[in-house]
Amino acid sequence: MPRTASKTRPGRSGPSQRQLRAGELVRHALVDILRHESFADPVLSKVSVTISEVKLSPDLRHAVCFIEPLGGANAVAVVDGLNRAARFLRGRLGHVIEMRFTPDLKFVHDDSFDAAAHMSHLLDDPRVRRDIEATPGEIGAEEEG
Repeated sequence: MPRTASKTRPGRSGPSQRQLRAGELVRHALVDILRHESFADPVLSKVSVTISEVKLSPDLRHAVCFIEPLGGANAVAVVDGLNRAARFLRGRLGHVIEMRFTPDLKFVHDDSFDAAAHMSHLLDDPRVRRDIEATPGEIGAEEEG
């Protein structure tokens, strides 16, 4: 019996290489577009945005763009502004990238920067630093004593 490809990939999780490559292509193109465009929206004018990742759907028609405004200020307003400008950005994107379909764009706040800052804060705690710098023998001796 001939083997046919299925729409789902049993046993595999995560994006395909095709999705990852297309996501990076879209991310780089959006970075260039945002760098060169000027926006009438006061929230988006003179704001610097980091696009940390673009995740594409398996059919490459929908893209979720994870962004962080410089300094993290007004993140909700900037995300809303970019979502208002998504059709305009998609139009610009269509002229820059060579894909069969230009994906619909959805912008969301990337909270991984906040999580990393929180982890750094935790690791700077003197009690945690003491445990990190202690040798395994010292930790066992402290618990017994």
